[in-house]
Amino acid sequence: MNQNAINISGLKKIYKGGTVALKEVNLTIQNGDFFALLGANGAGKTTIIGILTGIVLKTEGNVEIFGIDIEKDHNAAKKMIGVVPQEFNFNFFEKVEDIVIQQAGYFGIKRKEARAKAEPILKILELWDKKDTVAMKLSGGMKRRLMIARALIHEPKLLILDEPTAGVDVELRHGMWDYLKKLNQQGVTILLTTHYIEEAEALCNNVAIIKEGEIVKSAPIKTLTKSLEEHTYVVELNEGASGLTLENFHVTQVDETTIEVIIKKSQSINALIKALDAAKVTVSELSPKGNKLEHLFLNLVNK
Repeated sequence: MNQNAINISGLKKIYKGGTVALKEVNLTIQNGDFFALLGANGAGKTTIIGILTGIVLKTEGNVEIFGIDIEKDHNAAKKMIGVVPQEFNFNFFEKVEDIVIQQAGYFGIKRKEARAKAEPILKILELWDKKDTVAMKLSGGMKRRLMIARALIHEPKLLILDEPTAGVDVELRHGMWDYLKKLNQQGVTILLTTHYIEEAEALCNNVAIIKEGEIVKSAPIKTLTKSLEEHTYVVELNEGASGLTLENFHVTQVDETTIEVIIKKSQSINALIKALDAAKVTVSELSPKGNKLEHLFLNLVNK
């Protein structure tokens, strides 16, 4: 398919009572992209996902999934999409394999074929040994992986992940990242919303930041992070940091042996190291505070 995975133009949503959720959203996601949609709670992310999946009716505007107008041919558009919502919404008293197979039935896939499709997906997501376990007995991380397995059973071209690793431990999160990267490399377009900014930076090629129902920034992640005017580094010293000043740098003392130093775009790490050397202090550790995308996100949403 040569069409974009998602084309959104002039999208507005006003809920009953007059609450404006989306003002006029324009967004394009290319086929094969791994795309992050970031925003604070209530910014409009969930409303966009709801409209894409047919759960929420738009007030105005056009939305296409691989060239299919979601309003004119909802069923065809729906077959293109796999959704992993924030909340668990399967029957907790059903077995893992049955949950996945039953989902396939909604897309016209016969049980025998669905069973064959389910096995490799459950194995990759490390759920095959739990296939006969009722869902309520799964850990939170396993339930999250089950949601992904269910979303993939009909082989969608577009996978929408709404906070997919919430409540998942760090080791498992990185394992899921690897799996999602492989899916994307196989040609599945992925739209991700997440509160873990490092997750977006690790996985995604492009990002849109939404604030109060409007897209305030949309660009490749690398382009956005390069645009930052300054960045903060945490410096751990072997001796006391009280009263320490560094020429041409803004220094904030965090505790007795820790300082934070702001480096402007025109400056470099080497210049900071030289300034520390000139101040005759010994550095035990130097690391960025947070990540660049997180700083950009906070700058935009807090304006």
